[in-house]
Amino acid sequence: MATSRRLAKLGAYLRPHWRDAGLGVLALLTVNGLGVYIPLLIRSTVDRLSSGFTINQVIRDVIPIICLTSAMWLIRMASRIWLFGVGRQVEFDLKQAIFQHLLTLEPSYFAFNTAGDLISRATSDVDNIRRLLGFAVLSLANTFFAYTMTLPVMLSISVDLTLASLIVYPLMFLLVHLYSEKLRNQQLRVQEEISDISGLIQEDVSGIALIKIYAQEENERRAFAQKNKRLLTANLQLAKTRSTIFPLIGGLASVSSLIIIWLGATRIANGSLSVGNFVTLLIYVERLVFPTALLGFTITAYQRGEVSIDRIEAILSTQPKIVDRLDVIYLEPEHVKGRITARNFNFTYPGSNIQALKNINFEIEPGETISIVGAIGSGKTTLANSLPRLLDIAPGQLFLDGVDITKIAIADLRGAIAYVPQDSFLFSTSIKNNIRYADPLAEFHEVESAAKTAQIDQEILNFPSQYETIVGERGITLSGGQRQRTALARAMLVDAPVLILDDALSSVDNQTATAILRNVSGGTRSKTVIFITHQLSAAAAADRIFVMDKGQIVQTGTHIDLVQQPGLYRTLWSQHQVEELLH
Repeated sequence: MATSRRLAKLGAYLRPHWRDAGLGVLALLTVNGLGVYIPLLIRSTVDRLSSGFTINQVIRDVIPIICLTSAMWLIRMASRIWLFGVGRQVEFDLKQAIFQHLLTLEPSYFAFNTAGDLISRATSDVDNIRRLLGFAVLSLANTFFAYTMTLPVMLSISVDLTLASLIVYPLMFLLVHLYSEKLRNQQLRVQEEISDISGLIQEDVSGIALIKIYAQEENERRAFAQKNKRLLTANLQLAKTRSTIFPLIGGLASVSSLIIIWLGATRIANGSLSVGNFVTLLIYVERLVFPTALLGFTITAYQRGEVSIDRIEAILSTQPKIVDRLDVIYLEPEHVKGRITARNFNFTYPGSNIQALKNINFEIEPGETISIVGAIGSGKTTLANSLPRLLDIAPGQLFLDGVDITKIAIADLRGAIAYVPQDSFLFSTSIKNNIRYADPLAEFHEVESAAKTAQIDQEILNFPSQYETIVGERGITLSGGQRQRTALARAMLVDAPVLILDDALSSVDNQTATAILRNVSGGTRSKTVIFITHQLSAAAAADRIFVMDKGQIVQTGTHIDLVQQPGLYRTLWSQHQVEELLH
């Protein structure tokens, strides 16, 4: 069942390119037809030359053979171009499909699947399928045509010699069958080890600053050496198996030629076999040796492809959990007012028995600025991720302008919400392109205006290349505060009616954070701002403050109201004042 399913997948990969595949197979059919016909011409020539010959006669007989052999070589080249081209086209299709599918999956998927493993699947595994659909299809088609077209002619020349030459072939196929499962398991291990080492490299490159800060270079070298050693061991075991089976297959195939030579010489001696027929049989057996020996390599390509099909389909078969409903509602972002409502909102992460959010209720008016404060792990980020549906939440709990957000088209919902997460991720491109990421066609004056709102404009102008400054991978060339304000400018450029800042100003001083918070509610329209922060001085400037603890909103009110009543906020504010005095 698994094999038929994989073959069906291969058929699906090939279907869009059936014309090129068909031309390649047709070319192979022609090549094998010529490969059967040319030895027959050689037989006639040899038999005629046996009774005497002239130079003119030799030239007359050899020229057609040379012409047909040249034509066969050209057609074989064409078949390779077509079939290998199909492999490349399928490689392109799969990489495109994997990337597009990954973009549809929710962030939680990437929390459980490492970037190194996904990269390995999109490169190494796709490459294995390319080889399977290029080299393996060519090899299998060539082997099939070689046998089906050559054997009947061989049998017509001599049944017993043909059968004697093929006596070793059942043993060859038994050998292949015995080793196939071992090859598959070893190939799977190699692929898994490649994924592990890719993941380690990706993590170490991303965290190189941390490695150096804690002087962990030697530990990382050892970790890499261990994984590299496991990969080497897996590759050596695979190579050992391949080095055992393939020479055996090639050796058994060559035995056929020896049998023809041994028995054929005896037949020539007693006159029961002509020299021409002997030469023809010998050529035909030699023709079968190569595709038969190549069968071993084809098996390896199939074993690799079989593993890779499963690994790629594991990605493509993963269904996104956050999708538009059948009764989807479309919103025009310019008509969104920004009222956000929560009604008995509960959320539990998959696999957890503890509720991350418990019975959350609130209503945020359009244009209102709300600060959310609380201890680490109190549920603030979970609430922030829920609003743009980065989490798979149940319907009937969160509403935008009175509409259940699970019913709103995802693109429209996220178009109405500008979100700056804790991790101020920047792409390895210019500051200008990072700011206008959500609107690549934005004019420079819009980029500059967004940067001024985020209070990063003057610092950008101090860089030698100003807005064309390349920030490096993940924004490594900028300070933490600069990265956060650049990410904020990116959100401000969108000018969405709702703005969520999830501790997005933690690397900015309190005074600057307060000034930014006053600025962000402006723009071309009044924004609803949700400001998650540990900076209580900045939080105090909000219209209202939500205090969260253990997944619940335990207090709500203005700063003045909350400091006058006993509770968590007053405790946090007292701690904040002590810290301010100490600094």
